[in-house]
Amino acid sequence: MLLNHESLSPIGIPILSLLILLPLVWALVLPFLREHRTVRVWALVGAGLELALSLLMLAALRPEDAGMQLMERVAWIPSLNVHYLLGIDGISALFPPLTALLFCAVILASWTSIQTLPRLYFALLLALESVTMGVFCALDLVLFFLFWELTLVPIYFLISLWGIGPERRFAAIKYTLFMLAGGIPLLFAILLLGLHHAAATGASIPGGLSFDYLTLLEQPLSSSVQTAVFLLLFFGFAVKAPLFPFHTWLPTVLREGPVGLSALLVGLKLGAFGILRFALPLAPTAAREYFWLMAVLGGFGALYGALVALRQSNLRKMLAFSSVSHVGLVIVGIAAMNSQGIQGAIFQLLNFGVVAGGLMLLVGFLHHRLGSTDLASLGGLVGPLPLLAAFFLLLGMASIGLPGTNGFVAELLILLGIMQVSPGLALVALGGVILSAAYFLGFFQRAFLGPVASPELAFALDLRPRELLVAGVLGLLVLIGGLFPQWVQGVTAGASNAWVARLVTGQEVEGSAAMAGYNAHEFKPPQ
Repeated sequence: MLLNHESLSPIGIPILSLLILLPLVWALVLPFLREHRTVRVWALVGAGLELALSLLMLAALRPEDAGMQLMERVAWIPSLNVHYLLGIDGISALFPPLTALLFCAVILASWTSIQTLPRLYFALLLALESVTMGVFCALDLVLFFLFWELTLVPIYFLISLWGIGPERRFAAIKYTLFMLAGGIPLLFAILLLGLHHAAATGASIPGGLSFDYLTLLEQPLSSSVQTAVFLLLFFGFAVKAPLFPFHTWLPTVLREGPVGLSALLVGLKLGAFGILRFALPLAPTAAREYFWLMAVLGGFGALYGALVALRQSNLRKMLAFSSVSHVGLVIVGIAAMNSQGIQGAIFQLLNFGVVAGGLMLLVGFLHHRLGSTDLASLGGLVGPLPLLAAFFLLLGMASIGLPGTNGFVAELLILLGIMQVSPGLALVALGGVILSAAYFLGFFQRAFLGPVASPELAFALDLRPRELLVAGVLGLLVLIGGLFPQWVQGVTAGASNAWVARLVTGQEVEGSAAMAGYNAHEFKPPQ
């Protein structure tokens, strides 16, 4: 079987449960601390331990095994056959370390900028980290949906209480309503899958229900049920991705919300991960049938986001539409349904955390110094802020796919993957990449080069040691990912090939041995 129900942790501890519980326990302690500095140090220590634990989890992974590993299963709601079921594979294994690293960076970036209710702020950040880890690890669909919806609670309060714009409460409500609307089709799809399993096995309800992702992968679905499941899951996840035309919440939140949370929202694309993890594998025949839908929305989103980014005069809004464009590129890679496309999509999702999240944190450093990220207030920043400008340029070069950076590898794989399926769509995706260079380089020239726009800028301080640490680590990862991409692909290759094989055959494939004779290039989705 592709997904092994009996994988055991080689380290003998429930490491995935610890990944979920550690930040939550740490968050519960914060309200009892008095000194603000102690609160910050305690939050950073907790995030650091989470990072170390996630790296231990990654070290325990066997990349040659395409199945689920480190699995934990406990009966949760026996009457409905719902389980506390966790597991990871090569597709999801790199996301917990990325998440932990990004939360460490956000805590460091918020060190002095958060003066109001710091206990609650850092407690909410750690709680958000906890449920985000659950999203990446959950294999029972009801448990997954619980973690998915719980992300709304800390995000709502983080936006409404610590937003930096005058309409932050409106942004918090808009985000919450969009996510609740997106959750409705997800819940319907989960219920439909559970009920179909009971009907297919001839068992009574509720005893015959199953929300086990591994079991549902083995349960054949009729064409009509697959279509309903795929469309419900795809559009439900598309809201959070965000994929055009469900993207309108993102520019509002990035303009009004706290910069640290903005870095998390553009860096951790839970919606795109959901499409990759659940929507296509659970309904492979419908995914092939609706290739055109993913191609149209992804390709149009890549062009639309880039064109709108060209017209922005605010740095945060420019990065928001840049994120929309790059999400479209990820969907194009997923739609290719071949080895290069899927590995490129995973690589790009990982890049979001390093590149898009890093750029947003640098924007936060800039806003903290100048009080604005509007182009009218910027100009000549490279003189007083050379380090900030250098790291902004490095991360920006990665975002436009400069060779030698992690962005180049991801975009090259996506373009190679989609070229095998549709050369026309590959040209559209390439157009989005070219436009990304236009809007980034144009904005960088106007904001960082030329004469100093304001006399006050001459006295602005460059990156402090704490900020330099954040920028330096993320910049180093950009270069490592670009120069040594095999380190990432070595983790993702086995599971990615198994994912592709399932999409091609519409059924499970037995282990890595079955992958050896499989040629992903032979498959072309319906055009």
